[in-house]
Amino acid sequence: MANIVFNVAKGRVVELYARVKNNDPSTSAIVLIPIETSGLQADAVLVDLDTVAAVLAGATNEQATMDRKVLTNTELASVPAPDDGNDRYDVSLPNVTWTAADGNAISKILVAYDPDATSPVDANMIPLTLFDAVATPDGNDLQLTTGVFFRAS
Repeated sequence: MANIVFNVAKGRVVELYARVKNNDPSTSAIVLIPIETSGLQADAVLVDLDTVAAVLAGATNEQATMDRKVLTNTELASVPAPDDGNDRYDVSLPNVTWTAADGNAISKILVAYDPDATSPVDANMIPLTLFDAVATPDGNDLQLTTGVFFRAS
């Protein structure tokens, strides 16, 4: 397994991140969804799916005990400038903590764009990236530290 950018989001991740950061629309958010180890489909299958509903419709399971993390404009860092020295564009997530995380083991975090986080509908959410995050929740806090979740190069 590896980190992937969903085909539907290729060329759009920076744009959608910027929309959330700029409050356009004000209801938009970046959503982090923990994905269980059990039933996880191959990246080659998942990369072609166009909605969060489609990702979760197959054998791939959301780890629902931990809950989703919804990041609005206030949690996100400023939209970064391109890294001209390295000829790439990196976008990072802030530190995120799942308090008293419990439930089944996870292997991935799905990062999605939700145009209306006040009424979330998986069929309307665009999957952006899926990255490795192996953990077995045991009732302690589980922290995702700041890091690049998308790189265009």
